[in-house]
Amino acid sequence: VQLQASGGGLVQAGGSLRLSCAASGRTFSYYVMGWFRQAPGEEREFVAAISRSGDSTYYADSVKGRFTISRDNAKNTVYLQMNSLKPEDTALYFCVGDRSFRAGRRPEEYDYWGQGTLVTVSS
Repeated sequence: VQLQASGGGLVQAGGSLRLSCAASGRTFSYYVMGWFRQAPGEEREFVAAISRSGDSTYYADSVKGRFTISRDNAKNTVYLQMNSLKPEDTALYFCVGDRSFRAGRRPEEYDYWGQGTLVTVSS
């Protein structure tokens, strides 16, 4: 599967953005999907993940209550709604996917990565 993320940009602290990730192929519903991010000089960190059906979602503590992951299997798309953004959310955000039954929190658990979309939050 190929992943194409979009929706990044520059936003003021307290603002919102919605990231989208479009996937190629006809088996999107077989993939658990997620988002990771990487700030300059930092390691990639888990942000959120969603099960194949979308019934289960998982979040990093740092974004819980502010970010919402969702998916539309009919459109082969996963979303990340980001509200109450903070300067520390500034990073390159990567859409990820894996053909597994379990939505993991480690980068090595995902075989497919998009190219990343940059989110910059100004103070």
